Amino acid sequence: MALIDEWRMDRTAFSVVDNDTPSDANAYWQTKTMQERLAALELTRQVFNGYDPDTTRFQRILEVVVRP
Repeated sequence: MALIDEWRMDRTAFSVVDNDTPSDANAYWQTKTMQERLAALELTRQVFNGYDPDTTRFQRILEVVVRP
């Protein structure tokens, strides 16, 4: 199961913060562990890049060699 399938957004848990006070916006991430921060970063990367586990494999190349 992909990381993106495990996470669901709680749309009732949003709050609006003022951009003039970056300490308030960063306070949330300062309470999270490094593993939680990296998991959130990976989820953001997967959402941004259109993650599809079926296309993450190497492409196989078939070459026919005719021997005399």
